[in-house]
Amino acid sequence: MLTILSTAAIFSQIAKPIDPDDILLNGKKKAKILLVGSWHFQYPGLDAHVTNKNNRININSEKRQKELQDLLNYLAKFKPTKILVESGPNTGYLIYNFNEWKAGRENLMTNERSQIGMRLFERFKLDTIYGVDDWPLIMDLHYDSLLTNIPYLDSIYKRHYFGGNDSIQKLYTMFYEYEEKFLFNNTLLEGFKYINNDKVLNRYFGAYIAGGQFASGEKEGPDALSMFWINRNLRIFRNIQRIEKNEEDRILILFGAGHIPILKWLFQCSPEFELINFNELQDFNENSTKKERNTKKFNQKRSR
Repeated sequence: MLTILSTAAIFSQIAKPIDPDDILLNGKKKAKILLVGSWHFQYPGLDAHVTNKNNRININSEKRQKELQDLLNYLAKFKPTKILVESGPNTGYLIYNFNEWKAGRENLMTNERSQIGMRLFERFKLDTIYGVDDWPLIMDLHYDSLLTNIPYLDSIYKRHYFGGNDSIQKLYTMFYEYEEKFLFNNTLLEGFKYINNDKVLNRYFGAYIAGGQFASGEKEGPDALSMFWINRNLRIFRNIQRIEKNEEDRILILFGAGHIPILKWLFQCSPEFELINFNELQDFNENSTKKERNTKKFNQKRSR
């Protein structure tokens, strides 16, 4: 009855602009999402820009391990109930390594999934860690025997949509070189705050669509970008949707920073989730408490 009345109240104000969520959510709480963009701590060298060896961070050094605790303390303000990482669905190898590390038989793996994800997994006594990475559509098509030898698809599969030697891509190279030096010369927390800044994240995606490979040819650049990179992230988002969750969940998602601009946009557009800004995490619990108090007061007044 309350829903019918509140919906009627909304439509009685049809001439006034309202927040779409007044209709789409009608007061319902949403699971909270924290996106954490990272560089790959083990430096596999698979990205378009390969970090200079002199600027690579040794996460296992005493200095960086101390800094890691500050980063973990910052992320812990979110109090995650679920942790999702850039891995396939079988995360048993992470759990196995974690158990062997706790037993003193192995070192914790160098990658960010273990150094950040598994350490938070331990801190919050979680029972599992979720892998939500995926392959893009074009790779499925390429390996489908019924779709081989289709010239355009083959050309898209072989083509790269990233990089180039034009003026804007040369400026991007300068930016990446600056960034790797910044990360190397600052603490882990300072580095993570920088690469998770909204404008920095937007400019990461800008590299895919500003000149270079994207602009060469006719439609090959847009087709390659959409069938490789954007499709991969849409599939990742779908994998996240499929995980069982409730409105009280706080879901921390740890991925390479290049994924974050697309995922951020998807979460901002979706009425299913509430996206928490990485750089506003310092005040997250305080703001959440204020919001909960205000909601409680509002409900009390409405019930009178």
